[in-house]
Amino acid sequence: MDYLDNIYEAILDGDMGIVPTNVQSAIDAGIPVSKILIESMIAAMEEVGRLFQEGEYFVPEMLLAAHSMKAGLSVLQPHLVNTGVEPIGKIILGSVDGDMHDIGKNLVAMMLEGAGFKIVDLGTDVSAAEFVEAIKEGADILGLSALLTTTLPSMESTIQAIEIEGLREDIKIIVGGAPVTAEYAHQIGADGYAKDASQAVKVAKSFIN
Repeated sequence: MDYLDNIYEAILDGDMGIVPTNVQSAIDAGIPVSKILIESMIAAMEEVGRLFQEGEYFVPEMLLAAHSMKAGLSVLQPHLVNTGVEPIGKIILGSVDGDMHDIGKNLVAMMLEGAGFKIVDLGTDVSAAEFVEAIKEGADILGLSALLTTTLPSMESTIQAIEIEGLREDIKIIVGGAPVTAEYAHQIGADGYAKDASQAVKVAKSFIN
C-alpha cells in the first residue's frame, strides 16, 4: 500500500473527506511527517499549480485541492511542530483598506500553505497601519490583494507607509487581484505581481530561493 501516492491522488482529486484519513494512516505506518508533507502534499499542490497553468484545472478544481490539502495539514501540523520541520518562509496576506473581498486571497493563502509557507492572514479591509504592525513582528513576504479599482490606491499608500516606517528593505511585496497589472505593480514599487494563486506560489518561492 503506497500511503504517499494515496494522499497525492486524493489531493489532486479534491477529495477532502479522505485526505485526513490517508494522512493519519501514513503517520500510523511510521512514515516521517516531513516525507508526507514534501513528497505527497507539497508535491500534489505543485502538480495542481502546473495543471492550472496548463489550463487542465480551473479555479473550482484548484479550490477543492487546496481545501483537501488544508484538511490533511490539520492532521499533520501537530506532528510537524514536534519534529521541528520549519516552514520555508513566512508570508503576511491581506485585502487592502476598503476591500472586503477575500475568495481570491483565501485561495492564495491555501496554495502558499500547500507550498510549505507559514501564513499570517490579516483578513479583509486591512489598514496600512495594521500591515506595518504585522511586518514589525517579522516576515519574509507581504501579499496585498485588491479586487476593486477603487481600492487600488490603498495598495500604493500601504507600500508608502511601509517605506515611511523604514521597513521596506525588510520585506518583499507581491500584489494581485482582478484590476492589478504587472505595470501597476511596478509603478507602485511592489517587488512582484501574481495574476493568480498558482503564480503567487511561483513568485513567492523565487523570493525565498
